[in-house]
Amino acid sequence: MMKWRTVSLLFMIFLLSICSFHGLVLAHDLPQEEPDMMRLELIHRHSPQLIGTVHGGPWPFKTRLERVKELVERDIVRHRVTISHKRSGQGRLSTRRKDSETSAEMPMSSGADYGTGQYFVQVKVGKPARAFLLIADAGSELTWVNCRYGCGSKNCNTHKGRLRNHRRVYLADRSSSFETIPCLSKMCKIELMNLFSLARCPTPSTPCAYDYSYLDGSAALGFFANDTITVGLTNGRKMMLENVLIGCTESTRGQGFKGADGVLGLGYGKHSFARKAAGKFGDKFSYCLVDHLSPKNISNQLIFGTNRNKHSLTRNIQHTKLLLNAIPPFYAVNILGISIGGVMLRIPTEVWDASLGGGTILDSGSSLTLLAEPAYNPVMTALQMSVSTYERLDLKPFEYCFKSTGFNESLVPRLVFHFTDGARFEPPVKSYIIDVAPESKCLGFVSVIWPSTSIIGNIMQQNNLWEFDLVRGTVGFAPSSCTCT
Repeated sequence: MMKWRTVSLLFMIFLLSICSFHGLVLAHDLPQEEPDMMRLELIHRHSPQLIGTVHGGPWPFKTRLERVKELVERDIVRHRVTISHKRSGQGRLSTRRKDSETSAEMPMSSGADYGTGQYFVQVKVGKPARAFLLIADAGSELTWVNCRYGCGSKNCNTHKGRLRNHRRVYLADRSSSFETIPCLSKMCKIELMNLFSLARCPTPSTPCAYDYSYLDGSAALGFFANDTITVGLTNGRKMMLENVLIGCTESTRGQGFKGADGVLGLGYGKHSFARKAAGKFGDKFSYCLVDHLSPKNISNQLIFGTNRNKHSLTRNIQHTKLLLNAIPPFYAVNILGISIGGVMLRIPTEVWDASLGGGTILDSGSSLTLLAEPAYNPVMTALQMSVSTYERLDLKPFEYCFKSTGFNESLVPRLVFHFTDGARFEPPVKSYIIDVAPESKCLGFVSVIWPSTSIIGNIMQQNNLWEFDLVRGTVGFAPSSCTCT
């Protein structure tokens, strides 16, 4: 009898386990659960959510104009990064730098310098998972966190998981999924060379090291590893992305990463978080940005998978081709020209050609739209005519500002970016005639010396859904309220 009861009990446990597993499968099939999407919140560096975190003090601590000036300064530095990418052989090192060459200049492969990305995202790293606030960088392939390794039970000069500068630190020894990449491996010697791996290899088991040096003197030094990143799905569940390449950054120099625990690499590259996460959800990711200068506490969303929130769109989605290998790891597009008020401006075609020193990228890490001089000058001339009746103001660093009392944006001719395949991007007027102070507006463009890459920044992209399809090599866009349900 006892034997029969034991068998019956084991059978019941087995049956329950099957039912539980079957229930999970069914849950993944239910459309209302949306298990095929992952949503992360993008937090702008000027958001009240980052009080005392990024700025080190109460928010707001600067006027609107001061904040806009800060964004422009960051944009200019970030643009130099893009130029360094192109002039150094499309962002890749032509020769491997030796450790002894400490004075050698290096091109940068990331936007994580003083002009680093403007948005932050919280992700969880390791097993057990720990939360970190990372810069969401569309110009970087590498994801890295402030990190300590090889400490055992020691604290590694940390206090309650934080460094002396109060930033969180990842204690990699405590993660069961953390696995270093050996310096003698093919991956270190060949694949990670593009991410500035170092030639130093004292022993076969020594981790593959990197040294990122940046234009303003900032740097991140550490070593490569694979680890687990835990993300939340739109159905409330969690998913573990395993074997994600991360950098264990043991030291940084400069102010480039102030307020951040590291960088989330969203650029186009084999090892980027964007490629890894999108690969789990149909090779697509999208974002929709709202006005970060607005006092409204509205969240921006970064979604991996097919964005089902299409009801928020006010027009049909248009698609245009991505030039994924033109200016890596950035997302480049093929512009035909710009029209204002239905009239195509006279802009030399080479301005839009990456192979001739020009080209255009979509960059959520830049705020303003930066145009090479041959495009900037005719755009500014055409727009100035429409606001010339208003009192002009001198508000540096903008070239043209005016007193906006009585301003009627319906009288402003519409600006349109025309793509070579026929798609047209028509941003709202507030995205290129921007508020910088009470009753003060400016033409929201920055001039960059030719030859140079033009950048469509996040202010120009606001109030539109942008959906990147990495398999088809396209980006879709449409006006949107950017609301989530």
